[in-house]
Amino acid sequence: MSSGAYTTLTHTTGSTGIPKSLFDYEVLDHIGDGAGSTIYVVSHPTTKQLYALKHVVRKSDKDDRFIEQLETEFEVGTKVNSPGLRRSIDFKVNRTILRRATDAALILELFDGVSLESHIPRHLTDVVNTFIQTAQALHGLHHLGYIHCDLKPNNILRDSATGVVKVIDLGQAAKNGAVKTRVQGTPDYMAPEQVKCQPITVRTDVFNFGATMYFALCGKKLPTLFTLKKGDNSFLVDSKIDSPRDLNPLIPEPLSNMVMECVRTNPAKRPEDMADLTRRLEVIEHGLRRDAQKRAAAAAVPQRTKPVAQPQQRPSAVARAAV
Repeated sequence: MSSGAYTTLTHTTGSTGIPKSLFDYEVLDHIGDGAGSTIYVVSHPTTKQLYALKHVVRKSDKDDRFIEQLETEFEVGTKVNSPGLRRSIDFKVNRTILRRATDAALILELFDGVSLESHIPRHLTDVVNTFIQTAQALHGLHHLGYIHCDLKPNNILRDSATGVVKVIDLGQAAKNGAVKTRVQGTPDYMAPEQVKCQPITVRTDVFNFGATMYFALCGKKLPTLFTLKKGDNSFLVDSKIDSPRDLNPLIPEPLSNMVMECVRTNPAKRPEDMADLTRRLEVIEHGLRRDAQKRAAAAAVPQRTKPVAQPQQRPSAVARAAV
Protein backbone atom coordinates (compact mmCIF):
# COMPACT_ATOMS: atom_id res chain seq x y z
CA MET A 1 0.00 0.00 0.00
CA SER A 2 1.33 3.38 -0.96
CA SER A 3 0.75 6.56 0.98
CA GLY A 4 0.70 10.09 -0.36
CA ALA A 5 2.29 13.14 1.18
CA TYR A 6 0.69 15.19 3.91
CA THR A 7 -0.77 17.62 1.36
CA THR A 8 -2.78 17.28 -1.83
CA LEU A 9 -0.16 18.68 -4.18
CA THR A 10 -0.46 15.55 -6.32
CA HIS A 11 -3.76 16.85 -7.71
CA THR A 12 -4.17 19.24 -10.62
CA THR A 13 -7.50 20.26 -12.10
CA GLY A 14 -8.35 20.94 -15.73
CA SER A 15 -10.81 23.45 -17.14
CA THR A 16 -13.52 20.75 -17.49
CA GLY A 17 -13.63 20.19 -13.74
CA ILE A 18 -12.10 16.73 -14.15
CA PRO A 19 -8.67 16.56 -12.48
CA LYS A 20 -5.70 16.42 -14.84
CA SER A 21 -3.99 14.09 -12.41
CA LEU A 22 -4.54 12.30 -9.12
CA PHE A 23 -1.66 10.84 -7.11
CA ASP A 24 0.56 11.25 -10.20
CA TYR A 25 -1.85 9.23 -12.39
CA GLU A 26 -3.02 11.10 -15.49
CA VAL A 27 -6.82 11.32 -15.52
CA LEU A 28 -8.23 10.49 -18.95
CA ASP A 29 -11.97 10.24 -18.40
CA HIS A 30 -14.77 10.20 -15.86
CA ILE A 31 -16.47 6.81 -15.51
CA GLY A 32 -19.10 7.52 -12.91
CA ASP A 33 -19.89 8.13 -9.26
CA GLY A 34 -20.33 5.67 -6.43
CA ALA A 35 -21.21 5.93 -2.76
CA GLY A 36 -19.02 8.81 -1.64
CA SER A 37 -16.57 8.30 -4.49
CA THR A 38 -15.81 9.38 -8.04
CA ILE A 39 -14.33 6.92 -10.54
CA TYR A 40 -11.97 7.82 -13.38
CA VAL A 41 -9.99 6.15 -16.14
CA VAL A 42 -6.33 6.90 -15.44
CA SER A 43 -2.94 6.18 -16.93
CA HIS A 44 0.03 4.96 -14.90
CA PRO A 45 2.73 7.65 -14.78
CA THR A 46 5.48 5.29 -15.96
CA THR A 47 4.01 2.31 -17.77
CA LYS A 48 1.01 4.19 -19.23
CA GLN A 49 -1.13 1.16 -18.35
CA LEU A 50 -4.81 2.09 -18.05
CA TYR A 51 -6.60 1.59 -14.73
CA ALA A 52 -9.75 2.65 -12.93
CA LEU A 53 -9.19 5.02 -10.00
CA LYS A 54 -11.79 5.35 -7.27
CA HIS A 55 -11.33 8.68 -5.47
CA VAL A 56 -12.80 9.70 -2.11
CA VAL A 57 -12.46 13.21 -0.69
CA ARG A 58 -13.01 13.59 3.04
CA LYS A 59 -15.39 16.50 3.58
CA SER A 60 -16.77 15.46 6.97
CA ASP A 61 -16.54 12.67 9.52
CA LYS A 62 -19.12 10.61 7.63
CA ASP A 63 -16.67 10.26 4.74
CA ASP A 64 -14.29 8.27 6.95
CA ARG A 65 -16.32 5.13 6.24
CA PHE A 66 -15.88 5.55 2.49
CA ILE A 67 -12.12 5.70 2.94
CA GLU A 68 -12.34 2.62 5.16
CA GLN A 69 -14.22 0.85 2.37
CA LEU A 70 -11.43 1.71 -0.06
CA GLU A 71 -8.94 0.15 2.34
CA THR A 72 -11.10 -2.98 2.65
CA GLU A 73 -11.45 -3.27 -1.11
CA PHE A 74 -7.69 -2.91 -1.48
CA GLU A 75 -7.01 -5.59 1.13
CA VAL A 76 -9.44 -8.10 -0.37
CA GLY A 77 -8.92 -7.13 -4.01
CA THR A 78 -5.19 -7.82 -3.92
CA LYS A 79 -5.86 -11.41 -2.83
CA VAL A 80 -8.41 -12.42 -5.47
CA ASN A 81 -7.37 -14.62 -8.38
CA SER A 82 -10.73 -15.40 -9.95
CA PRO A 83 -11.05 -13.83 -13.43
CA GLY A 84 -14.60 -12.81 -12.55
CA LEU A 85 -13.50 -10.52 -9.70
CA ARG A 86 -11.97 -7.10 -10.21
CA ARG A 87 -8.44 -6.89 -8.81
CA SER A 88 -7.08 -4.04 -6.71
CA ILE A 89 -3.71 -2.66 -7.78
CA ASP A 90 -2.71 0.05 -5.30
CA PHE A 91 -4.04 2.29 -2.52
CA LYS A 92 -2.90 5.86 -1.93
CA VAL A 93 -3.88 8.37 0.72
CA ASN A 94 -3.06 11.98 1.58
CA ARG A 95 -2.94 12.90 5.26
CA THR A 96 -2.60 16.03 7.32
CA ILE A 97 0.35 16.46 9.63
CA LEU A 98 -1.90 15.00 12.35
CA ARG A 99 -2.33 11.86 10.21
CA ARG A 100 -5.97 12.53 9.38
CA ALA A 101 -6.85 11.44 5.84
CA THR A 102 -7.88 14.22 3.50
CA ASP A 103 -8.50 12.08 0.43
CA ALA A 104 -7.69 8.59 -0.83
CA ALA A 105 -7.58 6.67 -4.08
CA LEU A 106 -7.91 3.00 -4.95
CA ILE A 107 -6.35 1.93 -8.24
CA LEU A 108 -8.25 -0.95 -9.83
CA GLU A 109 -8.20 -3.19 -12.86
CA LEU A 110 -10.05 -1.46 -15.70
CA PHE A 111 -12.89 -3.43 -17.24
CA ASP A 112 -14.96 -2.32 -20.21
CA GLY A 113 -18.45 -3.40 -19.22
CA VAL A 114 -21.95 -2.11 -18.46
CA SER A 115 -23.75 -2.82 -15.20
CA LEU A 116 -26.90 -4.94 -15.04
CA GLU A 117 -28.51 -1.91 -13.44
CA SER A 118 -28.07 -0.10 -16.76
CA HIS A 119 -28.64 -2.93 -19.20
CA ILE A 120 -30.06 -6.43 -18.78
CA PRO A 121 -29.27 -8.85 -21.65
CA ARG A 122 -32.19 -9.29 -24.00
CA HIS A 123 -32.07 -13.08 -24.21
CA LEU A 124 -32.81 -15.27 -21.19
CA THR A 125 -29.88 -17.55 -22.05
CA ASP A 126 -27.51 -14.59 -21.75
CA VAL A 127 -29.04 -13.61 -18.41
CA VAL A 128 -28.52 -17.13 -17.07
CA ASN A 129 -24.94 -17.20 -18.36
CA THR A 130 -24.27 -13.85 -16.68
CA PHE A 131 -25.28 -15.34 -13.35
CA ILE A 132 -23.26 -18.50 -13.93
CA GLN A 133 -20.17 -16.31 -14.23
CA THR A 134 -21.26 -14.26 -11.21
CA ALA A 135 -21.69 -17.39 -9.10
CA GLN A 136 -18.26 -18.65 -10.16
CA ALA A 137 -16.68 -15.33 -9.20
CA LEU A 138 -18.36 -15.35 -5.78
CA HIS A 139 -17.30 -18.96 -5.26
CA GLY A 140 -13.69 -17.82 -5.75
CA LEU A 141 -14.18 -15.05 -3.17
CA HIS A 142 -15.73 -17.48 -0.70
CA HIS A 143 -12.80 -19.85 -1.19
CA LEU A 144 -10.59 -17.06 0.19
CA GLY A 145 -12.83 -16.82 3.26
CA TYR A 146 -14.58 -13.57 2.32
CA ILE A 147 -18.24 -12.69 1.76
CA HIS A 148 -19.08 -9.92 -0.74
CA CYS A 149 -22.04 -8.55 1.29
CA ASP A 150 -23.21 -6.12 -1.40
CA LEU A 151 -24.00 -8.00 -4.60
CA LYS A 152 -26.53 -6.05 -6.68
CA PRO A 153 -27.11 -5.23 -10.36
CA ASN A 154 -24.82 -2.21 -10.23
CA ASN A 155 -21.93 -4.40 -9.02
CA ILE A 156 -22.09 -6.84 -11.95
CA LEU A 157 -20.46 -5.59 -15.14
CA ARG A 158 -20.91 -7.34 -18.49
CA ASP A 159 -19.06 -6.79 -21.74
CA SER A 160 -21.86 -6.96 -24.32
CA ALA A 161 -19.40 -7.82 -27.12
CA THR A 162 -17.85 -10.86 -25.42
CA GLY A 163 -20.37 -11.72 -22.71
CA VAL A 164 -17.59 -11.66 -20.09
CA VAL A 165 -18.73 -10.70 -16.59
CA LYS A 166 -16.85 -8.99 -13.75
CA VAL A 167 -18.07 -8.65 -10.14
CA ILE A 168 -16.89 -5.37 -8.62
CA ASP A 169 -16.92 -3.34 -5.39
CA LEU A 170 -15.42 -5.34 -2.53
CA GLY A 171 -15.62 -2.40 -0.15
CA GLN A 172 -18.15 -4.06 2.16
CA ALA A 173 -16.61 -7.54 2.01
CA ALA A 174 -16.12 -9.28 5.35
CA LYS A 175 -14.68 -12.49 6.70
CA ASN A 176 -17.04 -15.47 6.68
CA GLY A 177 -18.85 -15.49 10.04
CA ALA A 178 -18.18 -11.82 10.81
CA VAL A 179 -20.73 -9.79 12.75
CA LYS A 180 -20.96 -6.18 11.61
CA THR A 181 -21.63 -3.46 14.15
CA ARG A 182 -23.93 -1.50 11.85
CA VAL A 183 -26.28 -2.29 8.99
CA GLN A 184 -24.41 -2.43 5.68
CA GLY A 185 -25.61 -3.33 2.21
CA THR A 186 -28.13 -2.10 -0.31
CA PRO A 187 -31.74 -2.11 0.98
CA ASP A 188 -33.40 -3.83 -2.01
CA TYR A 189 -30.90 -6.72 -2.02
CA MET A 190 -30.08 -7.07 1.68
CA ALA A 191 -30.50 -10.38 3.51
CA PRO A 192 -32.47 -10.40 6.78
CA GLU A 193 -29.34 -11.28 8.80
CA GLN A 194 -27.66 -8.14 7.45
CA VAL A 195 -30.56 -6.01 8.69
CA LYS A 196 -30.33 -7.68 12.12
CA CYS A 197 -26.49 -7.47 12.28
CA GLN A 198 -26.24 -11.25 12.63
CA PRO A 199 -23.29 -13.33 11.36
CA ILE A 200 -22.48 -12.96 7.66
CA THR A 201 -22.06 -16.26 5.79
CA VAL A 202 -21.92 -17.69 2.28
CA ARG A 203 -25.70 -17.89 2.39
CA THR A 204 -25.84 -14.10 2.84
CA ASP A 205 -24.32 -13.75 -0.61
CA VAL A 206 -26.77 -16.42 -1.82
CA PHE A 207 -29.64 -14.15 -0.76
CA ASN A 208 -28.06 -11.08 -2.44
CA PHE A 209 -27.50 -13.22 -5.55
CA GLY A 210 -31.15 -14.35 -5.60
CA ALA A 211 -32.45 -10.82 -5.07
CA THR A 212 -30.27 -9.62 -7.95
CA MET A 213 -31.52 -12.41 -10.23
CA TYR A 214 -35.09 -11.52 -9.23
CA PHE A 215 -34.51 -7.99 -10.50
CA ALA A 216 -32.88 -9.21 -13.73
CA LEU A 217 -35.71 -11.64 -14.49
CA CYS A 218 -38.70 -9.61 -13.33
CA GLY A 219 -37.68 -6.01 -13.81
CA LYS A 220 -38.75 -5.22 -10.26
CA LYS A 221 -37.11 -5.30 -6.86
CA LEU A 222 -37.68 -7.94 -4.24
CA PRO A 223 -39.28 -6.82 -0.96
CA THR A 224 -36.69 -7.23 1.80
CA LEU A 225 -36.78 -6.99 5.56
CA PHE A 226 -35.08 -3.59 5.32
CA THR A 227 -37.61 -2.11 2.88
CA LEU A 228 -40.56 -3.51 4.85
CA LYS A 229 -39.17 -2.98 8.32
CA LYS A 230 -41.45 -1.16 10.73
CA GLY A 231 -39.95 -2.32 14.00
CA ASP A 232 -37.88 -4.98 15.70
CA ASN A 233 -40.65 -7.56 15.35
CA SER A 234 -41.12 -7.12 11.59
CA PHE A 235 -40.81 -10.25 9.47
CA LEU A 236 -41.13 -11.47 5.90
CA VAL A 237 -43.47 -14.21 4.76
CA ASP A 238 -41.70 -16.04 1.94
CA SER A 239 -44.91 -17.47 0.47
CA LYS A 240 -46.38 -13.98 0.00
CA ILE A 241 -43.67 -12.91 -2.47
CA ASP A 242 -44.56 -13.34 -6.15
CA SER A 243 -42.14 -15.68 -7.88
CA PRO A 244 -40.47 -14.74 -11.18
CA ARG A 245 -42.75 -17.24 -12.94
CA ASP A 246 -45.81 -15.64 -11.33
CA LEU A 247 -44.74 -12.36 -12.89
CA ASN A 248 -43.55 -13.80 -16.20
CA PRO A 249 -44.87 -17.25 -17.27
CA LEU A 250 -42.07 -17.53 -19.86
CA ILE A 251 -39.47 -18.01 -17.12
CA PRO A 252 -38.73 -21.75 -16.68
CA GLU A 253 -40.06 -23.18 -13.45
CA PRO A 254 -36.68 -24.60 -12.27
CA LEU A 255 -35.12 -21.14 -12.63
CA SER A 256 -37.97 -19.42 -10.82
CA ASN A 257 -37.86 -21.99 -8.01
CA MET A 258 -34.11 -21.58 -7.60
CA VAL A 259 -34.42 -17.80 -7.23
CA MET A 260 -37.11 -18.17 -4.57
CA GLU A 261 -34.98 -20.70 -2.67
CA CYS A 262 -32.12 -18.19 -2.63
CA VAL A 263 -34.21 -15.48 -0.99
CA ARG A 264 -35.70 -17.54 1.80
CA THR A 265 -35.71 -15.66 5.09
CA ASN A 266 -34.05 -18.50 7.00
CA PRO A 267 -30.42 -18.83 5.80
CA ALA A 268 -30.43 -22.57 6.54
CA LYS A 269 -33.17 -23.09 3.93
CA ARG A 270 -31.23 -21.40 1.13
CA PRO A 271 -28.96 -23.26 -1.31
CA GLU A 272 -25.69 -24.26 0.33
CA ASP A 273 -23.18 -22.37 -1.78
CA MET A 274 -22.28 -20.88 -5.16
CA ALA A 275 -21.03 -24.21 -6.50
CA ASP A 276 -24.54 -25.63 -6.09
CA LEU A 277 -26.06 -22.61 -7.84
CA THR A 278 -23.53 -22.83 -10.67
CA ARG A 279 -24.41 -26.48 -11.34
CA ARG A 280 -28.14 -25.77 -11.36
CA LEU A 281 -27.78 -22.75 -13.62
CA GLU A 282 -25.61 -24.71 -16.05
CA VAL A 283 -28.35 -27.34 -16.34
CA ILE A 284 -30.93 -24.60 -16.96
CA GLU A 285 -28.66 -22.93 -19.53
CA HIS A 286 -28.18 -26.25 -21.34
CA GLY A 287 -31.96 -26.72 -21.51
CA LEU A 288 -32.50 -23.21 -22.86
CA ARG A 289 -29.86 -23.66 -25.56
CA ARG A 290 -31.23 -27.07 -26.53
CA ASP A 291 -34.74 -25.67 -26.87
CA ALA A 292 -33.43 -22.76 -28.93
CA GLN A 293 -31.63 -25.19 -31.26
CA LYS A 294 -34.81 -27.22 -31.69
CA ARG A 295 -36.79 -24.11 -32.57
CA ALA A 296 -34.12 -23.04 -35.03
CA ALA A 297 -34.06 -26.49 -36.65
CA ALA A 298 -37.85 -26.56 -36.94
CA ALA A 299 -37.86 -23.11 -38.52
CA ALA A 300 -35.25 -24.22 -41.06
CA VAL A 301 -37.32 -27.17 -42.35
CA PRO A 302 -39.25 -26.08 -45.50
CA GLN A 303 -42.99 -26.23 -45.16
CA ARG A 304 -44.65 -29.04 -47.10
CA THR A 305 -47.05 -27.85 -49.76
CA LYS A 306 -50.02 -29.74 -51.12
CA PRO A 307 -49.52 -31.20 -54.65
CA VAL A 308 -51.15 -29.26 -57.41
CA ALA A 309 -54.46 -30.93 -58.31
CA GLN A 310 -54.37 -32.66 -61.71
CA PRO A 311 -57.11 -31.71 -64.19
CA GLN A 312 -59.78 -34.36 -64.35
CA GLN A 313 -59.39 -36.61 -67.45
CA ARG A 314 -62.39 -37.26 -69.69
CA PRO A 315 -63.05 -41.03 -69.99
CA SER A 316 -61.48 -42.59 -73.05
CA ALA A 317 -63.59 -44.14 -75.77
CA VAL A 318 -62.78 -47.60 -74.39
CA ALA A 319 -63.92 -46.61 -70.99
CA ARG A 320 -67.10 -45.03 -72.29
CA ALA A 321 -67.80 -48.23 -74.18
CA ALA A 322 -67.29 -50.27 -71.05
CA VAL A 323 -69.83 -48.19 -69.32
